Amino acid sequence: MTATLIWILVALLAIGVYLSWTAGRLDRLHVRMDAARAALDAQLLRRASVAQELATSGVLDPAASIVLYEAAHAARQAEEEQREVAESELSQALRAVFGEPAQVEALREAPGGEDAARELAESVRRVPMARRFHNDAVGAARRLREHRKVRWFRLAGHAPFPLAFEMDDEPPAALVERVA
Repeated sequence: MTATLIWILVALLAIGVYLSWTAGRLDRLHVRMDAARAALDAQLLRRASVAQELATSGVLDPAASIVLYEAAHAARQAEEEQREVAESELSQALRAVFGEPAQVEALREAPGGEDAARELAESVRRVPMARRFHNDAVGAARRLREHRKVRWFRLAGHAPFPLAFEMDDEPPAALVERVA
């Protein structure tokens, strides 16, 4: 009788340690996901800021400045529910304004345009990487949260189910090619 009780206690202890390890792993994935989201937010804010600064600098023609300014302003002011749409519209505006190599060359020839083009190219190149890191962290957390043991023992606690950030993040080809 005592041996059986000891084995039951050992089994319960092993299960408890395993569940604790799994909960810790899930917590680390949530921390990683939060850090990746903060990095993504920083890159999106940087891209919108650079685009807005470029739109108000006077180096672009008035129509391109208005299109770029409005899209960048909308991306910076968007509520969380509309953020993906606003950021996609900024990507489309950047492709519309800098779709042709001649437009990028005109920007580079303007006073201060070389630095502005480089800074914009760097920011639009970093957004897809930051989004990919975030979505990879979300995918890992989602895969772990879908396991039965996590659901049955409620190891995720009250953390919201992780959602990927889906947006159009294709950079303007002429801008990235020329600066790269």
